[in-house]
Amino acid sequence: MLFRFSLSIVLLLLVALTLFASDIEREPINYSKATPDNLISRLQEKLEAGKARLKYDPEHGYLKELLREFSIPLSSQVLVFSKTSLQRSHISPKTPRAIYFNDDIYLGYCMNGSVMEISVADSKLGTVFYTIDQEQQSKPVIKRQTDSCLVCHASSYNHGLPGHLVRSVYPDSTGEPLLASGSYRTDHTSAFAERWGGWYVSGTHGKQEHMGNQIFSKRKNESSGNQPASQNLNDLSRFFTASMYPSPHSDIVALMVLEHQTMVHNRITRALLETRMAQHYQDDLNKALQEKPGTVFDSTKRRIENLADELLKCMLLSDETKLTNPITGTTSFAKEFTENGPRDSKGRSLRDLDLQTRLFKYPCSYLIYSKSFDALPPAVLDVFYQKLFKVLTGKDQSPHFSQLSARDRQAILEILIQTKSSLPGYWNKR
Repeated sequence: MLFRFSLSIVLLLLVALTLFASDIEREPINYSKATPDNLISRLQEKLEAGKARLKYDPEHGYLKELLREFSIPLSSQVLVFSKTSLQRSHISPKTPRAIYFNDDIYLGYCMNGSVMEISVADSKLGTVFYTIDQEQQSKPVIKRQTDSCLVCHASSYNHGLPGHLVRSVYPDSTGEPLLASGSYRTDHTSAFAERWGGWYVSGTHGKQEHMGNQIFSKRKNESSGNQPASQNLNDLSRFFTASMYPSPHSDIVALMVLEHQTMVHNRITRALLETRMAQHYQDDLNKALQEKPGTVFDSTKRRIENLADELLKCMLLSDETKLTNPITGTTSFAKEFTENGPRDSKGRSLRDLDLQTRLFKYPCSYLIYSKSFDALPPAVLDVFYQKLFKVLTGKDQSPHFSQLSARDRQAILEILIQTKSSLPGYWNKR
């Protein structure tokens, strides 16, 4: 009888675990009620205390001040003209939305928009969203947003978790996506030909064709025949009044880095929140079954291991689409991005770009240095490091990592040992 009762409890709790694995408004996440811990929340605290100020610019509101405050390079600007975000009424092929980013923060700016949109990596909540009114204020307020942003950013596309979504669509002449024609989620695994529909793209890419810089017919997925050439463009001024924006570019290299980075941020968020959920439900199981505190069932271990697997594949750019022609941007973005990273004694960095056959020269994401990565629960971080070590030392030769040569693995291993201070001790005892 006791066995049947215990088994029933286990089954019920496992069902609950499945049903609520992505319910971020429940324990232990309590997403909307939890106190954020990120660069934006700390800036808002300073603004409230009078310890920081943001200068208002009549032309671009608080954009330039936030770029300065967080050292976000102007060269990171990318432009999207499809109506696929919060301020869709302000977005069109003539008035694209501008996005700027660094390793932690994304800013979304619309011409004549009422607010500026912000998302930021958070050590407790994965990704948090904010807006700031684009009106001059003596003490501007950066408001946290939950419901309006989560409708898209915590949808099934992101497993019900707060994250980023880079989409490629078929936009009509107003920027409205032709949803009946389909759309693509864009990251470093995407086919080149399916990227950047609804985006402007400046830069050269040889014979590789993309969907950017194009308007599509309302009847089928074909470009309008009377529009300018859309490929290998260094000047976008034919499409919109470029002088109205801080930069006239939408750099192809910045776009490719953005796609990779948002994918990794989403995987970090998933590893963070779902590990916390798994551990919370494990604690409930232990109490219900009167197990010793700290007991970890195999099902919980497997779940955390799967999260580590998915993060590892993403960070090592598993299934990255191979480039068939060199990529060249139109701004200083590539140079500025490369200069930001730590280097080993041989001068190598995980931020070194390849842009000939792949995105990075040493395919391991630079976000391994980020605070959001380091804030992952030890349960998943330890498993991740064990798996990464096996790949880099050649013990794991699974097909997921076949794109990494022995030389790649050795280089990444050496770079990390010299530049990542928080590695487990066994990394130095190989």
